[in-house]
Amino acid sequence: MSTTVRGYAAFSAEEPLAPFDFERRRLRDDDVAIAILYCGICHSDLHNARNHWGNATYPMVPGHEIIGRVVEVGPSVTRFKVGDAAGVGCMVDSCGHCAACGQGLEQYCENHATYTYNGVDLQEGTTTYGGYSERIVVSQDFVLRVPPGLDLAGAAPLLCAGITTWSPLRHWQVGAGSRVAVVGLGGLGHMALKFAKALGADVTLFSRSAAKEADARRLGADRIVLSTDAAHRKANTGRFDLIVDTVPYAHDVNLYVPTLATGGTLVLVGYLGPLDPTLNSAPLVMNRKTVAGSLIGGIAETQKMLDFCAKQGLAADIELIRIQDINHAFERMVRSDVKYRFVIDMASLKDAA
Repeated sequence: MSTTVRGYAAFSAEEPLAPFDFERRRLRDDDVAIAILYCGICHSDLHNARNHWGNATYPMVPGHEIIGRVVEVGPSVTRFKVGDAAGVGCMVDSCGHCAACGQGLEQYCENHATYTYNGVDLQEGTTTYGGYSERIVVSQDFVLRVPPGLDLAGAAPLLCAGITTWSPLRHWQVGAGSRVAVVGLGGLGHMALKFAKALGADVTLFSRSAAKEADARRLGADRIVLSTDAAHRKANTGRFDLIVDTVPYAHDVNLYVPTLATGGTLVLVGYLGPLDPTLNSAPLVMNRKTVAGSLIGGIAETQKMLDFCAKQGLAADIELIRIQDINHAFERMVRSDVKYRFVIDMASLKDAA
């Protein structure tokens, strides 16, 4: 039978998030029920809740950086048992039979992956609700094993901010001797620095603020380049094999293209939309450079990332908050007032609203 759970939901684009009781489905044969301990706050949670992308369904329970413990399993489940630490990221289902799914690239499912919230359950046609809640029920195929030794609260942002930066670093085969730059030092950028350094790369941060240098070096950067300083950029002409651009709004990508090596790639992971100003294709053609995009990662790839983090002792830098402070956290995110990811302690749901 279904279970009534407490969460926090957006009821419209204009209203603050507020308590919301709703039904989690009964377990299917291959389902895992997880009691949620921590849930990261992604900038896309704010965009979705406020309908910035125009596809919001209300009431909406955000949250796709979920860490918890298994409390129940369906009769066909073989990968998890009660008591296991487990995670759920941005997806809870996909078609399973298209070319992308066949390659373990469920995020690019040709029939559209089912997102953890504000999506539509493929079997029941109901709206999916996310991790700002007590419990979630997900097919075992979309549940991640959290390795022992990994900090549970710090692991939550790995399921979006982490995999979003890990995936392009692995796709473009970053390793010892690679020259990598990261544009922007936020939730995504700080994980890109950590990963690139742990993979053995020479790492640079592009930033508008020289004040970020000390923190950038702590996180793994070997140097910082001021993106607003033309001379500073020119001194790095032709340097980078890969630039991971984490900026979440329209910005001038042309500034960074000259710093790519011949055959290098700038990959956008933070911004979806038309480039403004327009991208100049001439330096791309003349030096076989590429501007690309990347979206989160597949389930198998996400598991490899979590295993790597456990071995390397990596996790996100977080600020732990109570769920009752979620609207204040959203406002602070708008002001970029967080280092580097908010994570909700879901035990606070038991407190009075």
